[in-house]
Amino acid sequence: MTSAEIRPDAAREAAGPHGHDGAAGATSAEPVWWGWGPAFAHQPLPAGVADVLTQLGIPVRPSRPVALADVRLPPVRLSATARHALVAIVGEGHVRLEAEVRVRHCRGRSTTDLLLLRSGDASAAPDAVVLPADHDEVLELLRVATRERIVVVPYGGGTSVVGGLAPPAAQGRPVIALDLRRLDRLGRIDRESGTVELDAGLRGPRVEELLAPHGLTLGHVPQSWEYATIGGFAATRSSGQASGGYGRFDELVVGLRVATPAGGWELGRAPASAAGPDLRALVLGSEGAFGVITRVTVRVHPLPAHRVHEGWRVPDFATGTRLLRDLAARDLRPTVCRLADETETLANLAGPTATDDNDTSEAGAGAGGCRLITGFEGSGAAVAERAARVAEILRAGGATALGPDAGLDWERGRFRAPYLRDALLDLGVFAETLETAGFWSSLPALYTGVRQALTDTLGRAGLAPVVMCHVSHLYATGASLYFTVVSAQGDDPVATWRTAKAAAGEAIVAAGGTITHHHAVGTEHQPWLGAEIGGLGLDVLRSVKRTLDPAGILNPGVLVP
Repeated sequence: MTSAEIRPDAAREAAGPHGHDGAAGATSAEPVWWGWGPAFAHQPLPAGVADVLTQLGIPVRPSRPVALADVRLPPVRLSATARHALVAIVGEGHVRLEAEVRVRHCRGRSTTDLLLLRSGDASAAPDAVVLPADHDEVLELLRVATRERIVVVPYGGGTSVVGGLAPPAAQGRPVIALDLRRLDRLGRIDRESGTVELDAGLRGPRVEELLAPHGLTLGHVPQSWEYATIGGFAATRSSGQASGGYGRFDELVVGLRVATPAGGWELGRAPASAAGPDLRALVLGSEGAFGVITRVTVRVHPLPAHRVHEGWRVPDFATGTRLLRDLAARDLRPTVCRLADETETLANLAGPTATDDNDTSEAGAGAGGCRLITGFEGSGAAVAERAARVAEILRAGGATALGPDAGLDWERGRFRAPYLRDALLDLGVFAETLETAGFWSSLPALYTGVRQALTDTLGRAGLAPVVMCHVSHLYATGASLYFTVVSAQGDDPVATWRTAKAAAGEAIVAAGGTITHHHAVGTEHQPWLGAEIGGLGLDVLRSVKRTLDPAGILNPGVLVP
């Protein structure tokens, strides 16, 4: 069994239910503090990978994280008065100041976040971690934080990759991470309407575990699914791997309960309304800057009776994107659709998860072209009919069917990327991602521009970059592009990546793409937010911030400049 076959199952087991005890330190189910997933799910890359990297000009230099005891933490700035006020609300055991707990709530899980943590830099750690039990406790905590001028960072699964958990505008004020894991209850199930109420602290696997006995599924499975939470899905406008069948998370939300420094807020009382602008949109994607999402009412689906993933080979990336555009125009989007470009296809086939079956298939390294994965979920008859119609269009456009193994390989390794990233970091190799989306007419220029910006910037630094891309989400009018970069680290990988990311951001704006399709704005994408929504749009966000959070305690500097 390969490492890819072990990791996803182990990670799903690790991401299982967590109770009401509020423990925020290390458990067997918690990810390691320096990376993704639990320790038992981490395995080194096979020795042959180092040879491939060397052939690409990427040096391998083993690099392990420092010991936890050697991580540098700032002193706690929380006053005794403030701490007592917080304890009075949530209880002594739910205000945590231990070093390990603070480290575990420091930053998110981008590569730059991890590089800093692995080097021992936890300068962005909160002064305390506070674990409320319900909506009312969150409201009380926000009142105390406003009075005591404490910065509050809402914390779900800690999976942000855009600087969403390290507010740059704290300006010396004490900071608490508001860990919502105790908000983990399944609320009312409205079978007639097809909706359920979910507490914001529920993780993706736990939601499916709670819904399955009722014959239901949320169907929202992003790559962060093992650890990300319902509140995080809403606050970042997440998009799951099966968005073609179930929709983006913001499309599933019908109601929200929010705690703000200005008071509680309930949104969504009908399936559709003309009662002014839809204010739910102000909360969806707000990244903890306007309020703390405590409960979400979502549309759910019956558990699919049948699920299938299939593999295809298309001659090249341009042909593949044209075929996907044709499918979207005919309203034939598969539930899952992933088109890898030539570089990513070769990397997947030659990488540590390749099996003998992959290597000898039509999509083997000698065949060239690009790999396309399609997936379908639903009743048996509906899946068969839709898959057949999609197959007809793909074959007519020059695609070649690869049989079930390619689809099975993707499904088996669908959560492996963060584990592979950590293993590459252990070898001193840099690996990071970024994403965007554009209209079909602008997609070729967007793809070329971003790829060139990354290749040129990192190439000038002498880091031998490998830039890969895949299409992961389809719309009638366009699609997303998800880029993965692997390179040498160089002397200052954090600074070098920020330069490369800036070049990519400029290329995205120049080609008419969005600065983020599903990763959110955070602090990393903020420099280009004005180019996307305009100066007036920024003023609108600032006005909302002043109304809901007049003291500016919620994630200051994240989303709202």
